[in-house]
Amino acid sequence: MKKMTKRELLAERGWIARRTVVFLSDFGTSDGAVSAMHGVANGVSVDLGLYDLTHDVPQFNIWEASYRLAQSLPYWAAGTVFVCVVDPGVGSDRKSLVALTASGHLVVTPDNGTLTHISDRIGLLEVRSIEVEAHRLAGSQKSHTFFGRDVYAYSGARLASGQVAFEDLGPVIPKLVKLKIERPRLEQGALIGSIDILDARYGSLWTNIPSEMLEEMGVGLGDEVAITISNDGRIVYGYHLPLCKAFTDVRKGEALIYVNSLLNLAVAINQGSFASQYQIGSGEGWKIAFSAVS
Repeated sequence: MKKMTKRELLAERGWIARRTVVFLSDFGTSDGAVSAMHGVANGVSVDLGLYDLTHDVPQFNIWEASYRLAQSLPYWAAGTVFVCVVDPGVGSDRKSLVALTASGHLVVTPDNGTLTHISDRIGLLEVRSIEVEAHRLAGSQKSHTFFGRDVYAYSGARLASGQVAFEDLGPVIPKLVKLKIERPRLEQGALIGSIDILDARYGSLWTNIPSEMLEEMGVGLGDEVAITISNDGRIVYGYHLPLCKAFTDVRKGEALIYVNSLLNLAVAINQGSFASQYQIGSGEGWKIAFSAVS
């Protein structure tokens, strides 16, 4: 995807007003919270396309929100507005942001780390702090616990419909809150990285280590690889597993290493959940290392 300068992006008024809003939250869909956000956006303009990325992010899990946002955003056309609401600090003095990405998207979200993976993988051209009292749903001034509806859905819809410009929402901020990412690297003969996310349905561990780095370690399909997984420095798993092409290369219930759909290294159990069986998590503090077995 070609990266555009801020000047080029903001000059293209059609880019700003693409009329598409994508929502992400930890609200679930068992109550009316998501519907309320859709309703606010629809009230801004009936011509908007309103879509949901997911509302099943685990409650308060900022890391997963950050990851899911960066995972999906590149597949949407430039000009799409994303409203990301995983906000355990709602009502506090944390800032509300609108970010212009290097890929040509806008993201409305709290300043709590949800822009970490986009900043790291895609890039941010500029981030502004939303002047909340000037850009919130009329009549919501006494509400302090549903910014997703009152500020983010409202501002996102106005951006997508062209009723407000990115640069008019508030001042530029020089620094934002970011989560700590364990960078993938080859260190003393071992590939080291983070457990980026758990494959939600199947419990596989998805790392941020590109599979091409296996060549640097001299490992190929069928080889045994030593794995060490730690959480905040405490080792929670250590074993040898085969590097496989497919899950069926091992028997049902056995663990393996494979290359996932993002072409990164991943760990799974054939027809089982590696994360559940070994109580493995993802995000800050989780570190994984692969090394060749001599």
